[in-house]
Order: sequence, then C-alpha cells, then structure tokens
Amino acid sequence: MKTIVLKFGGSVLKGPESFAGIAEKISDYNKKFERVVVVVSAMGEMTKELLNLAHQVSRSPPKREQDMLLSVGERISMALLAMALKERGTQAISFTGSQAGIITCGEHTEARILRVKPFRVVKHLDAGRVVIVAGFQGVSEAGEITTLGLSGSDLSAVALGDALGAEEVVFFKDVGGIFDRDPKGDLEAKLQKLLSYDSAMGFCEKGNVLQPKAVKYAQEKGVRLVVCGMEMVSKSVVT
Repeated sequence: MKTIVLKFGGSVLKGPESFAGIAEKISDYNKKFERVVVVVSAMGEMTKELLNLAHQVSRSPPKREQDMLLSVGERISMALLAMALKERGTQAISFTGSQAGIITCGEHTEARILRVKPFRVVKHLDAGRVVIVAGFQGVSEAGEITTLGLSGSDLSAVALGDALGAEEVVFFKDVGGIFDRDPKGDLEAKLQKLLSYDSAMGFCEKGNVLQPKAVKYAQEKGVRLVVCGMEMVSKSVVT
C-alpha cells in the first residue's frame, strides 16, 4: 500500500492559526496515498518556553521530569491537528510516541530508538484514518517517557517511515529545501536539489534543517527524504 510520512516542525506550526492550512495540505496527500502518517513538533518556541518554565522552579531539573514536561508540547500539536482535520471531513487520530510504538533506551533527554512496533498505527491506517504522531518522544523498555534530543521529531518521522515502509518522508520547513548556507541570511545560498546521505549530513551538521541523527538513521535504513517549504516551489531529495 502506498504510504507516506509527513513531518511538520515548529517553524511552520507557529500557532493555532497554522493548523487550517496544514490540515488542508494533509487532506490533499490523503487523496493520493492510501496511508498517511503525520509527525508533529511542538508549536513555535513552546519547547524553549517549557524548558524555561522548568528552570524557574528548579536550578537543575531532573531529566526524567524534564522529559515528562517537554513531551507535552508535541501532544498539544497532535491533538489540535487531529481536530483541524476532522473539521475538514478527514478522519484522523492522534498518538503519543509511546502509543505509536517508538521504543527507546532509558537515557532521558537524549534517548536512542531501539525499535518501532507500530501495531496501533497500522490498525488505524488500514481503517482509512490519517494517523498523527507526537514527535520527539518515545517510551523506554521500563515504561518511562523519553525524548530524542534537539529536533528529535525528525528522527521520529524517519523511524516511522522505515517501520511502515513509506515511499518517502517529507519534511515541511520554513525554507525550500537544503541550501549550502542559510538562505534567510544569504540571498546567494544555493539549493541542493539532490544529495547523498553523506552530503546531507554535512550540511545539516552546520545548520538545523534536519537532525543529523535522523539523516544517519535514514542512511542506515535506506529511507528516502524530501525537504521542502510549505508552498513546495522547491525541494531537496536525499537518497
């Protein structure tokens, strides 16, 4: 079955007003693909705001409790997006990382994904629903909520893409792909239309287009990646 994973980061999930347009785009993909999975980050600067909140009450927040707190941001996004999709007549259901079957090691704030067991995801995809997953998080073998490090939602998307046999994982950003330097600050920046995993890793280590760990995971599993802006006037393909 034709499966695609779409990932929306905080740069495009700027606030409640963003969900209508994103839901419309997802609905368009739902007409072309039999199974659509969406991975979301927290809105805008919410993760930073939550971390700042933690430091207002604790000089050194315990990592376990920090994971519990920070994982809330993506859960807010997933629920709101499911509501926005249903408002447009698209059946959708949201899952946390643990509900989606993302199993990690027990290291809080920088967990590694050990395996993905997406049984519940597959059940609802087969029932014709769009499945929305909170990125950046999983559950350890001991049942503890864990997070995957800075930009960890990228890794969530790649891991789910691999586990579900997706044709590609599409990342929607506030820039139209991967450039040789920051296009926001340099009008001469050149779009890299087709990249190897190694080339993409080099560019991503210099900036924050994709999490380097996500690119490495994609390379190990052979997952095709697409990076584009919301208008999709340009894109970069990593394969």
